[in-house]
Amino acid sequence: MSKRCEVCGKGPLFGNRVSHANNRTSRRFNPNIQVVRALISGRAQRIRVCTRCLKAGKVVKVA
Repeated sequence: MSKRCEVCGKGPLFGNRVSHANNRTSRRFNPNIQVVRALISGRAQRIRVCTRCLKAGKVVKVA
């Protein structure tokens, strides 16, 4: 499953894990993706959406 929002296109970001000894190894910040049944062009469809888009009301959920 891809870690990408189908509404805004937000995907994973990359950074470093920093230990107490200041050793750095790469890590990945994944967006909070939820599978939601939404109205798309008049019919219900399952899409992967980040929680920021859900909270902002960019997606109309099906009851």
